[in-house]
Amino acid sequence: MQTNYSLLAILIGLAVRLALPVMVTLIAVYLLRKLDAHWQKQAEAELARPAEEVEAWDLKNCPIEKRSPNPETTSSLPCWQTHRLPNGYLNDECLSCEVFRDASAPATHAHAHA
Repeated sequence: MQTNYSLLAILIGLAVRLALPVMVTLIAVYLLRKLDAHWQKQAEAELARPAEEVEAWDLKNCPIEKRSPNPETTSSLPCWQTHRLPNGYLNDECLSCEVFRDASAPATHAHAHA
């Protein structure tokens, strides 16, 4: 009879020591997957929404001669690309610009190799 109680105590100890952490881990995995799916839907909805294009020169009321290297031509590049320093660095003025900080990174597409 004492052996049965000892065996029962060992089994309960193993269940608490092993099964309980496994169950908690499985619940955490389930909740994190649901959260990830929710964030994925939010990101897809945000990508589907057209972004409002705000030009930095409109926001800062820049004169026409500062808008592009050649005022007669219009560039499809953002102003911080057209006004880089000779060494390729960005102007400090651009780095602190709200439009530059809020701009999305250019999309890159990975091509599958056949």
